[in-house]
Amino acid sequence: METNIQAEPKKRILSGIQPSGALTLGNYVGALRNWVQLQKEEQYESYYMIADLHSITVRQEPKDLRKNCMDLLALFLACGLDGEKEPIFFQSHIPAHTQLGWVLDCNTYMGELSRMTQFKDKSRKHADNINAGLFTYPSLMAADILLYQADLVPVGKDQKQHLELTRDLAVRFNNAYSDTFKVPEPYIPKVGAKIMSLQEPTQKMSKSDPNENSYILLLDPIDKIVKKIKRAVTDSEARVCLGEGKEGVENLMSIYSAMTGKTMDEITAEFDGKGYGDFKAAVAEAVVEVLRPIQEKHADLMKNKDYLESIYRKGAEMANYTARKTISKVYRKVGFIQP
Repeated sequence: METNIQAEPKKRILSGIQPSGALTLGNYVGALRNWVQLQKEEQYESYYMIADLHSITVRQEPKDLRKNCMDLLALFLACGLDGEKEPIFFQSHIPAHTQLGWVLDCNTYMGELSRMTQFKDKSRKHADNINAGLFTYPSLMAADILLYQADLVPVGKDQKQHLELTRDLAVRFNNAYSDTFKVPEPYIPKVGAKIMSLQEPTQKMSKSDPNENSYILLLDPIDKIVKKIKRAVTDSEARVCLGEGKEGVENLMSIYSAMTGKTMDEITAEFDGKGYGDFKAAVAEAVVEVLRPIQEKHADLMKNKDYLESIYRKGAEMANYTARKTISKVYRKVGFIQP
């Protein structure tokens, strides 16, 4: 007698990045590479969002925003994401994001928003444009997640506060209107290399750093990447190993490990008796070997706008299908007349 055993439905993950400029090597190692691996493993159902609505809380030059959006889409694909398999979409193409964002605005307390550290940080940096969107965007971020009934959300240290608010809003809405949203959990990927600034190795690598020698952009010219690594801060000991006061060397070892898969012990043994010149040359070669094919693929994609358009249109169609089901349920529960 045969029995039909149905497979457990895959858990759903929502991942997103703002199109606020070029991505760094840290973004690749900490996010994009992990997304590609998750997609290959087929353990989860993933949605990949280019968060263009969030980017305008800070003033943008329209032509630059459009270019950044297309660059980011092409980078997603160049790094290995398959837009035919799972949706890659622009947030602004899914009307339900702002629709649910407004409903959640009306269920979010002023005190909760005022405690958000990113609001305080961005208010200091952009004192001439402390706008309402900057204040309420955590509600929109919650809408992004809850709209797709995400089970898991990849979060870094700077996003934990927003996920906690999202969970609170899901529970609050469910209690007021009956079960509507899944309460998402944080997704903590396998521990990987944390890429730090090449000039201030106690600080995270960031493209907003005023010193461009502190970061490597995925689309930096090859010769520029090599020069930045050669200029990276080390120390006077000239020994490739871990140790107190060796943050710069440890950062380069982390980068080399992330690019080659070698352990710290293997790297220490490989460069035993060699100086920093040899070590930096090897790190640069390893980074270039990973980034060159990404850059070449990106350049090819940017010449094929029709293909890129087909990807984001298909992504929007797939995302809209899920989003409409959620917003229809929400509108009905809060009492709106269905169209």
